[in-house]
Amino acid sequence: MEISAREKNDVVIFDITGEIRRSDITDLTLHQLVKDQLDSGKRNILLNFESVEFIDSFGVGEILASYISTNNLGGKLKIAKISKKLFLVFQVTMLTKVLEIFDDEEVALDSFIKE
Repeated sequence: MEISAREKNDVVIFDITGEIRRSDITDLTLHQLVKDQLDSGKRNILLNFESVEFIDSFGVGEILASYISTNNLGGKLKIAKISKKLFLVFQVTMLTKVLEIFDDEEVALDSFIKE
């Protein structure tokens, strides 16, 4: 898994590539990267899943922990460009009931402004 961060319209966008799984644990996890942004005062987080190929239960936990940390600080965490295969994982784990998921990054970015 590789994660790069960029910012647009006061939203931190994490572009994630590869697989979000336990075997890919590095020094910095997705949750830690989100917490770092929250610690620096950023409250709007968008996870771009366009290049994510697989997610396991560890990855689901990372996303949920990131959502909870963001929500607890009054922020918003949203998902963009998730594949149909991964969307099924989100449905089974009930993340679709918790997270806002968008097909298009620009629509997701606009949703932060409208709130």
